[in-house]
Amino acid sequence: MILVNTDYISGKEFEMLGIVKGSTIQSKNVGRDITQGFKTLVGGELKAYNEMMNSARALATKRMVEEAESMNADAIVNIRYASAAIMTGAAEVMAYGTAVKFK
Repeated sequence: MILVNTDYISGKEFEMLGIVKGSTIQSKNVGRDITQGFKTLVGGELKAYNEMMNSARALATKRMVEEAESMNADAIVNIRYASAAIMTGAAEVMAYGTAVKFK
């Protein structure tokens, strides 16, 4: 499966199959949330939240690819990511794009 954030793939002609998406809502445990809260007092990278968001993006991408595979797609073009805070320490991540089939 080819994944790109452009509306084309060099050297490939394709037909669009439709939009595909994947999403997840992730949270950190209370203990880590408290330690990350202390980190905001002194500044610096919130590594636990960074790991949480990386994990969420990977899972959302995996789910998007699974949806494209169910459509027999060869690639996904125009991939985009969106995120939103759901509550303190929890975020939704959505990956979406257009599934395509090579000619």
